[in-house]
Amino acid sequence: MGESVEETVIREVKEETGLEVEKPEHIDVVDNVIRDENGDIKYHFVIIDYFVKLKGGTLKAASDAEELKWVPLSDVEKHDLTKTFREFFQRNRQKLEKLNSCL
Repeated sequence: MGESVEETVIREVKEETGLEVEKPEHIDVVDNVIRDENGDIKYHFVIIDYFVKLKGGTLKAASDAEELKWVPLSDVEKHDLTKTFREFFQRNRQKLEKLNSCL
């Protein structure tokens, strides 16, 4: 509470990855509804995606993740992705290629 969405993005990236980032730029919103066997809503995820500029830090997975790794955009779809992330990536790939987050 008390911080903007952009401030939250910067803080969460640091907490979850060890990376220091700046200049969050809104890219997309992913809306994912999961229904149970009766068709009732079980979960409803709304994910707001941001592109950030990398400032520094050391890439390290937080305690709730098994692994983190940096991969070239050309290799992203070779990995085991969630359906919603694959759709996000395909929808935004050209935009991500134009933006450069490297130091």
